[in-house]
Amino acid sequence: MSDLRELYQEVIVDHNRHPRNFRENAAATRKIEGYNPLCGDKLTLFLELDNGVIKDISFVGTGCAISMASASLMTEALKGKTEEQARAIFDRFHTLVTQDKGGAVDEDQLGKLAIFAGVREFPTRVKCATLAWHTLQAALEGNKEAISTE
Repeated sequence: MSDLRELYQEVIVDHNRHPRNFRENAAATRKIEGYNPLCGDKLTLFLELDNGVIKDISFVGTGCAISMASASLMTEALKGKTEEQARAIFDRFHTLVTQDKGGAVDEDQLGKLAIFAGVREFPTRVKCATLAWHTLQAALEGNKEAISTE
């Protein structure tokens, strides 16, 4: 378990310091803001859909290391996926971070996202980890109003 914790810390720090897909996208077909008032995390998600496929996904914003790393890893995981695949990944990720500590982690299904299993040990950080994901879900549903984790 200590190896997973070390990997968790390394990946979180790396994606926080060097977030992937951290940019505005003028070609985005959907743009939505997300806010976590508990921690102060704010982000804007840019989603470019083409015939139901996520052609591009990016974000800008500020927040804690977990929030920024989660958004960064999410964009990497979802680029090129269909909307249906993105929803399935959302469901697996959400289950991962909200299930009991002893729940199994399916690394094959989640890939790098599996490192967020450590978040479930800190219930107050779950909203940080899921902010980008709930913002994505709202974008996929076509919502235009800002979403909040509260």
